[in-house]
Amino acid sequence: MHYIRSLYIFFSILALIIFFFSTKEVKAKSFEINNIEISLPFENNFDKNNVIDSGFKKAFFELIYSLTKSSDYNKIRSIQLNEIKSMIETFSIQEEKFIDQMYYVNLGVSFNKKKIFSYLEKKNIFPSQIIKEKFLFIPIIIDENINDLIIFSNNPIYNKWNNDKSRFALINYLLPTEDLEDFNLIKKNLDNIENYDFSEITRKYFLDNYIISLIFKSEKEIRVLSKIYNKKNKIIKNDTFQNIDLTKEKDLSIFIKDLKNSFEDNWKNLNEINTAIKLPIVIKFKNSDIKKSIQFELVLNDIELVNDFFVKRFNKEFIFYEILFNGTVQNFINIMQNKNYKINTQKKVWTIE
Repeated sequence: MHYIRSLYIFFSILALIIFFFSTKEVKAKSFEINNIEISLPFENNFDKNNVIDSGFKKAFFELIYSLTKSSDYNKIRSIQLNEIKSMIETFSIQEEKFIDQMYYVNLGVSFNKKKIFSYLEKKNIFPSQIIKEKFLFIPIIIDENINDLIIFSNNPIYNKWNNDKSRFALINYLLPTEDLEDFNLIKKNLDNIENYDFSEITRKYFLDNYIISLIFKSEKEIRVLSKIYNKKNKIIKNDTFQNIDLTKEKDLSIFIKDLKNSFEDNWKNLNEINTAIKLPIVIKFKNSDIKKSIQFELVLNDIELVNDFFVKRFNKEFIFYEILFNGTVQNFINIMQNKNYKINTQKKVWTIE
């Protein structure tokens, strides 16, 4: 009788621990958007709620622009404020102040991940994982009228590329330093530049990710051949621009914005989440070390492709997790291996080794 009572107490405590951490830490799966700055004149009809509502909209679109491709933006621009509010879990006023009859507020907004994905699915939009990455970017203008190239400081694209950095952009660009040796090397290969691999230059920067953009300028149009490299892929992209004059500030700004959107969309395609796929995976985890199981939950919580997970059941030896995954079995195994989890998949219920 004493043994049964002790066993009951053990499982009761274990259940409370699992419930506490699973609901407090794991179930709060959300997108956090911070440092949203809004200001409004402090006048007779001033309403603080209007300022906060503007902050909600700004935070929502910042999140959506990080998750979706530029071709999908028009599908969500007409969203109503009450729809946005329905997807908010919490918000906080991180700072507020009055200066010269102006009210300034800094907001942090937390959006429910499942509700965001559900909204996008209804709009027939596949979101992407929010993976920020650094790319080396080498833009080279080839003037076809005179068969010459422009690189580094004489290149307006090189000079202006990083002037306007978007908060929701996923790619952070590193531009090469001005180097006479590199210039001569590229110029030497001008006649075969579309086939030149640039490895003698790119390896100096110790980055797996880089983009080489060959910008062919003629009288009628600008053709851009971009070679995009990352750890797993090499992609060739062709873009054509009409009626663009790179000597004009407005045209140059449009060109840079459109080219950046093209690169962002390509990156998002590579990291797309198919929310229509919800692969159920059951994994058992030894419950002898509660800290390790909590860490496992936190890891799952950080994986964008994990749609949801919960404790299905437990006994004196194992905790059984059911995971809904937006991808393939091999994709899940690869992700967990990268996070130093070895999974035994020999049986129906997998085991963390």
